[in-house]
Amino acid sequence: MGTDSRERMVRSAAYLFRERGYSGTAFRDVIAHSGAPRGSIYHHFPGGKVELAEEAVRYAGEFLNAGIQAAAEGGDPAAAVDAFVGWWRQVLVKSEFRAGCPVVAVTVESHDDAPQLARAAAAAFDRWEDTLATCLGNAGVPDERSGRLARMIVAAVEGATILCRAHLDVRPLDDVVAELKAMTAAAITD
Repeated sequence: MGTDSRERMVRSAAYLFRERGYSGTAFRDVIAHSGAPRGSIYHHFPGGKVELAEEAVRYAGEFLNAGIQAAAEGGDPAAAVDAFVGWWRQVLVKSEFRAGCPVVAVTVESHDDAPQLARAAAAAFDRWEDTLATCLGNAGVPDERSGRLARMIVAAVEGATILCRAHLDVRPLDDVVAELKAMTAAAITD
């Protein structure tokens, strides 16, 4: 039972949380989706579903952040916003609006008995904000403003993703990204 099985289970959990949520995803679903050996889930995640969810949130956060970082390397905040939004657009359309953000899915279902899930989600959101704020700062936006603008980008895109699922349409995401790009450009020229 190697790390390949563990990684497949983490990726599968993140994928399933996007569509079914935390509560709607059972260990048996993760085993079936990942193709991992049945007994391996308890071997790799002795802390149970909470431990698996924490790892899935970490994985999803790092995966998306890598895309934002790659786009931000060019120094163009609009490209970083496009990378962030582009991922969600692809997920929404490909899933026919059934899938959303696994980080949000786990966040809204966090319980008092599992505060580590909220901490893992906050860390993922913070990473995205830090990456976007750094890109904005490198483009000339003052630090305090770049942090607020980065938080607004994350909050607006996550909210737009939820609206897209409700409306079965990408227009909310398109509207939000148009405004975010305008705000970002204005912040650079201020």
